[in-house]
Amino acid sequence: MKKNILVAPVVKWVGGKRQLIKELKGFLPSKISSYCEPFVGGGALLFELQPSRVCINDINHELVQMYEVIHDSVEELIEELKRHPNISEHFYNVRDWDRNRKEYEKLDKIKKAARIIYLNKTCYNGLFRVNSFGEFNTPFGHYKNPNIVNESGLRAVNLYFNKAKIEFYSDDYEKVLKKIRKSTFVYLDPPYDPISDTSNFTGYSKGGFDKNEQVRLKNCCDFLNSKGIKFMLSNSETDFIRELYSSYNISIVKAKRSINSNGNGRGEINEVVVRNYE
Repeated sequence: MKKNILVAPVVKWVGGKRQLIKELKGFLPSKISSYCEPFVGGGALLFELQPSRVCINDINHELVQMYEVIHDSVEELIEELKRHPNISEHFYNVRDWDRNRKEYEKLDKIKKAARIIYLNKTCYNGLFRVNSFGEFNTPFGHYKNPNIVNESGLRAVNLYFNKAKIEFYSDDYEKVLKKIRKSTFVYLDPPYDPISDTSNFTGYSKGGFDKNEQVRLKNCCDFLNSKGIKFMLSNSETDFIRELYSSYNISIVKAKRSINSNGNGRGEINEVVVRNYE
């Protein structure tokens, strides 16, 4: 499939990989016939590679629903986005839609998809964050001219999705990994092991991702390895992660923190890239 340079992430996501694309591509297998990303988030690597057979998953149901709407109803989504102005009062009104769950669930998929894009484009630092009730709680960003309606980008992603053979899931990652084919390449970009007590971020969903989850994920990687399925995993370079994946190939890359409320917390940090192949 010929790559379209307009295909790019639709939303900014915590831990997004746009800035590391070049480094990550250097670690990829020479051939990828089928691709799976169980923690898809903003999908930077997916949209860079544009594989023809794809399985994407994320525990955030609204994010996956947004991708489904782009696949099924992109023109209706574009028209809905045009109804959202970059105004503080409107932002907080839209942000509060999910405070009344019964009413919110009555909204159609297109309105919900437009909401997540609008809030992502206009909220502070593009930080998708929810509270313990699963409600979006990032404040207004006060940006002069955010690109709320990226028509060409949305249509390009729609075209790619419809050319590819793609499956969308919003499930536990382990369930998805248990049913993929042997020829599939898996890229895992989970919530990172925190490098300090204050750096932990699990606000992309109302659940958490603690060390027990990191161990469960590693066990899933062992399962993939036993089936001869190639995987690549990104995580923070902590002693815990290095020890956990010590039986696999570990490389170090330097990443810049792109989302941090403290400007001093946006310097370079080390991340690991784990592979079960050379």
